[in-house]
Amino acid sequence: MLTINDLTYRLGDRLIFESAGVSLPGRCRAGFVGRNGAGKTTLFRLIAGEIAPESGLIALPARTRLGRVEQEAPGGPTRLIDFVLAADVERATLLARAETAHDAHDIAEIQTRLADIDAHSAPARAATILHGLGFDADAQQRPLSEFSGGWRMRVALAAVLFSQPDLLLLDEPTNYLDLEGTLWLVDYLARYPASVLVISHDRDLLDAVATHILHLERGRLTLYKGDYTSFEKQRREAQLLAAKGARKQEEKRKHLQAFVDRFRAKATKARQAQSRLKMLEKMEPVAAIVDDNVLPIHLPSPDKPLSPPIIALERASVGYGERVVLSRLTLSLSNDDRIGLLGANGNGKSTFAKLLGGRLSTMDGRMVRATKLEAGFFAQHQVDDLNEQDTPYLVFSRLMPDAPEARVRSRAAQVGFSGARADTKVAHLSGGEKARLLLGVTAFNAPHLLILDEPTNHLDIDSRAALIEAINEYEGSLVLVSHDRYLLEACADQLWLVDGGTVKPFDGDMDEYARLVLSKTRSEEPRRPAPAAEVAREAPKRRDAGFIRRRLAAAEEKVEKFTQLLARVDEALAAPDAFARNPQEAAKLATQREELARALALAEEQWLELAAEAEG
Repeated sequence: MLTINDLTYRLGDRLIFESAGVSLPGRCRAGFVGRNGAGKTTLFRLIAGEIAPESGLIALPARTRLGRVEQEAPGGPTRLIDFVLAADVERATLLARAETAHDAHDIAEIQTRLADIDAHSAPARAATILHGLGFDADAQQRPLSEFSGGWRMRVALAAVLFSQPDLLLLDEPTNYLDLEGTLWLVDYLARYPASVLVISHDRDLLDAVATHILHLERGRLTLYKGDYTSFEKQRREAQLLAAKGARKQEEKRKHLQAFVDRFRAKATKARQAQSRLKMLEKMEPVAAIVDDNVLPIHLPSPDKPLSPPIIALERASVGYGERVVLSRLTLSLSNDDRIGLLGANGNGKSTFAKLLGGRLSTMDGRMVRATKLEAGFFAQHQVDDLNEQDTPYLVFSRLMPDAPEARVRSRAAQVGFSGARADTKVAHLSGGEKARLLLGVTAFNAPHLLILDEPTNHLDIDSRAALIEAINEYEGSLVLVSHDRYLLEACADQLWLVDGGTVKPFDGDMDEYARLVLSKTRSEEPRRPAPAAEVAREAPKRRDAGFIRRRLAAAEEKVEKFTQLLARVDEALAAPDAFARNPQEAAKLATQREELARALALAEEQWLELAAEAEG
């Protein structure tokens, strides 16, 4: 499907790809992994033709349709559903032609093609995708301009998924999703019928979706067969073999060099020594595969645990102004609890986290906090709010106003900013480095309670592993909000569900929650127009009069449209010289008439069933 040969590309003085090559098979779902800044997004831009390589070739089969989410969030007055529908350019073009077509041949050809691409079910398919990504029926009718940038990026993702390209390029698609949206996307991609290349640091997504892993390291591309867990195993084995080969070669080098050094001066051994010297010169070094060091993440534990519970809620309510977001809160938090918060965006997870962190007060009920409770709060938006002119040294010097410079720099080094990196402006730090800095600030006072709201968005897989290790070594209480299922499973021993205007313990594990989310999404999502027998089976579930009337009106419109089209085709075929003038075209038109007749019969059958249901 995708072939890359001898690719070389530089960004300024930095070599991003050096003679890189790989070939992805057709209908391959490949996870694209590598360290932050290695060049993964750059490869996407090269594949899309946005930039040109210094040398080498990137080839795709002719007429391959590429799909990629644009970096800039869409906006304007367009309704969400219309924006997504417009992503199918062929369907939009055919519908526009159908509005103005008068020639029977053109009409039949257009309608046949529309039927081939299942165009009439497109609104239902678009609504299904939007629903899965968190937009209910009302939200889908609202303009893009009413939503924040993160939600509009979800719409951009929905549009790309709806267009069903031959090669789908996704760059960290879960960054703007909550856990529920991520679970839906993983399920969708696992069933995607074409090729996918996805950059992701979400291990659960890569294990569930990927049939191959494409690894970028030191400018080279290597393709592994299997999911991410399989890739890790294969890579560890390769590292062991490479290290073993390097050791054996080094031993052989030493042996040859010892012979040369010992016998070079002896006339009887000079020729043999010279032969071994040439062997040494020709010996290609075996490069051991060595991972770049990942700096650990340190979350200092509280010096002294508090007596439990550290927070107790009794029929408490919380919200903003006079608007109540959560009520009937009766929960308690101990000094060593590990809580994972579940619930769709907009249900109140952040509101609840702010209540626990002391950033909001109760509106009603009772909340008791331990007297000396210290809480650390990490929120994703704070990463973007860091002062770009600050440096890690300046950030920690403000937290340690009386400390000498050496002690401040030592604290910055603990977070991962040693030497000159401590004096690097925030504007020049990567997203992962900013997240590390903010984590260091959040945990600076060794809090008794650590609240982490989406801490992994800018961290690569190895840094996420370091965060998991740090959380599990931390001895205080933890409340975690994350779309990363792997992180939740590794760090949380209790799950609380924020839903229905309250918070309650969830009696189940992440597998059960995933099944709950997907079953709920599938049961609530709009469906494609169904055959009459299926409509009859589902009739008891659809008693809403307005819903039935809308479907009946749509069915009537479809019957009328197909009737008109059929009349035009019949008129063309009834011409006396229709077959004599162009026998092939007339035969084609006759075949298309059969398609229209079948479509009309199905539409009439649906209309009859809906009419009976409406009368009932």
